[in-house]
Amino acid sequence: MALPSTVDDLEAALIREDYVPERGLSVAIHLAVQMGRPLFVEGEPGVGKTEIAKVLAAITGGELIRLQCYEGLDASHALYEWDYARQMLAIRLLEAHGDDVDVHDIMSEEYLVARPLLQAIRRSSEGLPTVLLIDELDRADEEFEAYLLELLSDFQITIPEIGTVKASTPPIVVITSNRTREIHDAVKRRCIYHWIDYPTVEREIEILERKSPETPEILSKELAVAMHRLRELDLFKPPGVAETIDWAKALQVLGEVALSGDVVDATLGVIVKYEEDMETVRTVGTESLA
Repeated sequence: MALPSTVDDLEAALIREDYVPERGLSVAIHLAVQMGRPLFVEGEPGVGKTEIAKVLAAITGGELIRLQCYEGLDASHALYEWDYARQMLAIRLLEAHGDDVDVHDIMSEEYLVARPLLQAIRRSSEGLPTVLLIDELDRADEEFEAYLLELLSDFQITIPEIGTVKASTPPIVVITSNRTREIHDAVKRRCIYHWIDYPTVEREIEILERKSPETPEILSKELAVAMHRLRELDLFKPPGVAETIDWAKALQVLGEVALSGDVVDATLGVIVKYEEDMETVRTVGTESLA
């Protein structure tokens, strides 16, 4: 299924999947899809970057292929690698039959192990709806970004022993970054860029209404206001929207229907993950969040 052809219809489709975007993000997604460009989104952890790819896969009915980036990630784990065990077995079988071993016998697609990037290109070349998520690119080494340039420019991958695999229709590509380091300009130039900020109180309430509908309306408002105040503090790691949803569900488990200083203090570990941040909140006073 194709994505809606207007920004308004796309935004409505996102909301139906319980993703509540701000207008600028809806426009960025629309432009990326209509122009066949990757969407590059940056923002603090927990603001909904990864969720974009999941929702787009749900809307289109396409397969979500995820490449989780990490330090030391290289082409063999992202693009493809050869199945050396099967190649050695094939060589021994040929030798056992007295046949000469030709390199073309073992350097074919039969012995190729496709990793996420090649999987996405292959599916797209077959006309199958595909969403490729390159998650937390800033965690990978800078050298890895060079591997992405051919993919992001032409949506193709060159395998020296076989040839070039090119997508007839570009997959939807979502690249995320927590901005722990700057991504090279050569990558960004090939993308539609958007920064996702923490939501306003009103939008966070709407998110809670969709993600945690069992939470009483008054409590949702209290949680959204409390999170807004938390993010104004000098915290090492301010809580994201994901923590807001977790907090709402934790209070449901405890049977709490309203915030108080004691409730905030008892459940602080749901939303704050560093001891120093806990001390900061308690120094300010948990009752100030209730």
